[in-house]
Amino acid sequence: MTIEYDKDITYLTTFHIPAKASVFAEYESEKELLKLSRTDEFINNELLHIGAGSNLLFINDFKGMVLHSGIKGIKQYRKNADTIYVIAGAGEKWTDLVDWCVDRNLAGLENLAGIPGEVGASAVQNVGAYGAEAGDFIHSVECFDIETRKTMTLKASDCRFAYRDSIFKHEAKGRLIVMRVCYRLRPSAFADNLKYEALREFAERLGRKPSLREIAEEVKRLRDTKLPDPSLIGSAGSFFKNPVVSEYYFRQEIQPRGCDIPVHKAGEGLVKISAAWLIDKAGLKGKRSGRAVVWEHQPLVIANEGDATAHDVATLAKDIVETVKKKFGIELQPEVNFIDTSIKITILGSGTSKGIPEIGCTCHTCTSEDPKDKRLRASALVETHGLRILIDASPDMRQQMLRNGISHLDAVLLTHQHYDHVGGIDDLRPFCAFGDLPIYTNRQTESDLHSRIDYCFRTHPYPGVPKLDLHAVGPGPFFIDGLKIEPVEVMHGKLPIYGYRIGDFAYITDAKHISEAEKEKLKNLDTLILNCLRMEQEHFAHIIWPEAKALIEELKPRRCFLTHMCHMFGRHEEVSAQLPDGVEIAYDNEVITLQ
Repeated sequence: MTIEYDKDITYLTTFHIPAKASVFAEYESEKELLKLSRTDEFINNELLHIGAGSNLLFINDFKGMVLHSGIKGIKQYRKNADTIYVIAGAGEKWTDLVDWCVDRNLAGLENLAGIPGEVGASAVQNVGAYGAEAGDFIHSVECFDIETRKTMTLKASDCRFAYRDSIFKHEAKGRLIVMRVCYRLRPSAFADNLKYEALREFAERLGRKPSLREIAEEVKRLRDTKLPDPSLIGSAGSFFKNPVVSEYYFRQEIQPRGCDIPVHKAGEGLVKISAAWLIDKAGLKGKRSGRAVVWEHQPLVIANEGDATAHDVATLAKDIVETVKKKFGIELQPEVNFIDTSIKITILGSGTSKGIPEIGCTCHTCTSEDPKDKRLRASALVETHGLRILIDASPDMRQQMLRNGISHLDAVLLTHQHYDHVGGIDDLRPFCAFGDLPIYTNRQTESDLHSRIDYCFRTHPYPGVPKLDLHAVGPGPFFIDGLKIEPVEVMHGKLPIYGYRIGDFAYITDAKHISEAEKEKLKNLDTLILNCLRMEQEHFAHIIWPEAKALIEELKPRRCFLTHMCHMFGRHEEVSAQLPDGVEIAYDNEVITLQ
């Protein structure tokens, strides 16, 4: 086990774009990983576990601890005449494992030959190609649980393998580290999986059943004609997933555009569309941004022509997504993980339940011409680690999304069930077109939503209603695609509600009281967004300025932004002049960044 600081980890990625980690550690056994998990570096840093980096784009240097598995070894065990188990360490190269199996006439993985990466990633990514997926052959996955510091084994059925997906990319991300993977293979010298058209044609040309080695070599040849050699040209292989949409959405929203898009069945009521076809037909082959380019031979690939920056790649990817969306009505999702520890917060709304101006009010604030005094109901968008997370779906959400150009969300955090924080949920429909949208909240709000919008949760819902994946989370941390979210319980009058901490940022709204235990979760913050209803007049359920000031002085964030303000708070310009250094008034459409 070694721990290094300010480590250059460029060699551990296939994009060949320079990146560093504040702390880096490699381990070669479960014992070393256990020892590592007890170090201050492990406990006090954000963690990122990587393999060969074939699906990573480091937007900036990683301000945390990067872990890499050095667990090696491949063994086989015969179960019966038809089944052999192969167990491989997560740190083994995937190509070495496939070759090892082919050399020993163990059939199953030959269609996956030539894929860059390591064995651990085969379970995390459920790598697939040429009519096969790793999940088709995985029997079990041995993992290390960071929270319990114990080893556990997940059966394949527990891993929830799906198209380029698994539990390791969601709930288990950031908690379970893959140490070994066990595959169920069959003893045979010949390949049976010829579903992919090019392999079927290859077998026809041979005039006989191909051997495992012949299929593996043909797969490598096919890959070489389409994909750049990662040792020579930086890329992450396929940059985008093939979109899967409901047949209803395809018929109603995509087909009317007049495009003859080929689709394939992808389960009950679902169709899969080729991302490569979409990018090609959008005329994007060869498109560049800086030194990043859409690969001429395979439009799914964004290649580094030599000295591309992460910004070049990210900009090109954004251009591709926007162009395809405009032409076909389909939003592509990256298969590549954007590693970005910076946090961008957009204040979508900074007002209280009535907003400002209030209907019919002619007060000093409501009649202000200053745009910073026009406040929609409180809500915020958080962008970090390649994710877009909405905090609260206010009744003004549709307007907020449109004026900020937001067309994609990865998740929603709800603070509580009051209408000014959930009234826009039905307007989440467009964000559910490509899959159920995860929503996280406390148990009371979950129960309220099941009653309030019961039409979203029926066994056979009306076509087009929001497809919501509702999660009731407890007081402890939870993860969204590996991003740690910590609920902070505050009292809104007598109602317990949630605020949320993400890294060095926290968002609190509608609070009146925060217990000492929950205040501990708000220590050592860079940025706090805190509700402050008005400057003077007491309120039974909301903090006012003297209470907010005392809390800020106690918590000592580097900076604090006040939100959820009513018209009695006063005008932005006038009140700002009265606030101490480090405290500002949030305003609609303001962008706050943490590097």
